[in-house]
Amino acid sequence: MDQIINIKDKKGWYSKLLNDTARPMGLTDSHKIWMGVLVAGLAITLFAYFLQLRDGLIVTGLRDYVSWGMYIANFVFFVACSLVGMFISAVLGLAGAKWITPIARLAEIIAVAFAMVAGLVIISDMGRPDRFMYLFFYGRLQSPILWDVTVVTTYVIISLFLYFIPMIPDLAIFSKYKTMNPPLLNKAFKILSLNWIGSSEQQALIKRSVRILLILIVPVALAIHTVTSWLFAATPRIGWDSTIFGPYFVTGAFVAGTAALIIGMFFFRNNYKLKDHITDMHFDKMGKVMVLVSLVYLYFNINEFLVPGYKLKLHDAVHLHALFAGKHALLFWSVQLGGLIIPLVLMIFRRFRKPLPMLILSVLMLVGSWFKRYLIVIPTQEHPHLPIQNVPHEYIFYKPTLIETGVTLASFLLVIVIITMLSKFFPLLPVYEMAHEAGIENPEALAEELAAEEQSKAKNE
Repeated sequence: MDQIINIKDKKGWYSKLLNDTARPMGLTDSHKIWMGVLVAGLAITLFAYFLQLRDGLIVTGLRDYVSWGMYIANFVFFVACSLVGMFISAVLGLAGAKWITPIARLAEIIAVAFAMVAGLVIISDMGRPDRFMYLFFYGRLQSPILWDVTVVTTYVIISLFLYFIPMIPDLAIFSKYKTMNPPLLNKAFKILSLNWIGSSEQQALIKRSVRILLILIVPVALAIHTVTSWLFAATPRIGWDSTIFGPYFVTGAFVAGTAALIIGMFFFRNNYKLKDHITDMHFDKMGKVMVLVSLVYLYFNINEFLVPGYKLKLHDAVHLHALFAGKHALLFWSVQLGGLIIPLVLMIFRRFRKPLPMLILSVLMLVGSWFKRYLIVIPTQEHPHLPIQNVPHEYIFYKPTLIETGVTLASFLLVIVIITMLSKFFPLLPVYEMAHEAGIENPEALAEELAAEEQSKAKNE
């Protein structure tokens, strides 16, 4: 933010900030085409879910031994990506990192989208989704599944508040800054701004509310990933029977969420023409953050395999052999090297913390994060303690079906739809907060003044 604060012409800078933020809002021809492609893809992939509802889970690769597949791996991945909202806004925000301001709302959008769809992913894994409500009516407090659903729901609610409440002043600003927005958006902004006038009482209430939410979301976010890890760690299965799964899942979520945010930063910076606000400095800082969280995650990866590898119990030996040199070896080493170690080493060097290299490395890490969850979920179920006799091959070894892949793809498309809609119909940049950090004391009044000037200029032309 120092670069902004040092700008002499604050009025000119603020006018550009308003224009740059307002420009992408509303429906454009390119946006309609993009949404059409997403909706068409979603309709096709949801047809796969219709076939699953009609015929049952037998259309998937799930069987008696491997009863959790892509859907659960996808759920763990989505929950992991949703952590980025807490990480950026709460951890870095409460630590006083001012540089996160332009990307904080984008982080919250990504968090909301992934957290909301994570709950739907769980339903896709159910053979009888019509019985989902039984979990709340008859759920047992001893069940980690009930804990997981509870904390996910709580996290979604807090994330929505944390996204909406700081945006209230921006909605008031853009409801008055009418020259750039579609009329319908202006009316919606006026209603959602809740009569914001920028009084000292309102500012104090916003700050206090946001601070409470930032403090609350930290334990809730940690609980999400810890409880999700307990779904695995609370069993005696080899590969899952671990006491480090809680922090292991949390650190892995930091990596996945940070990668998702960097990809979003690159996309919106270029497509929404926000290079003056999401700068190379932000990519450099996020690269350093990624190096830090990746080093911690690498430590837990080493610990996960070093301890059972040193003891090498019979069943652990079979599982580790399948990962290191057996059926899953190619995927395992691709994930460890291409999805973590190589990007980590490259990001240490400044030249790779530029926007394009960061995009490529973040895509590798995000893809690697998804396949890492696949490797956590699947291989350990292929080595059950139960004896296997006279069982068809497909009942022992898991292979996703086309329908299963289609339903999984639908969840990704739904996340992109949510992110697209939130970024198109609401301000992507936190204008009010950025203006205050730049030394503008009354952003609302200055916005009205600029709007009046533009209207006068338009009439004269």
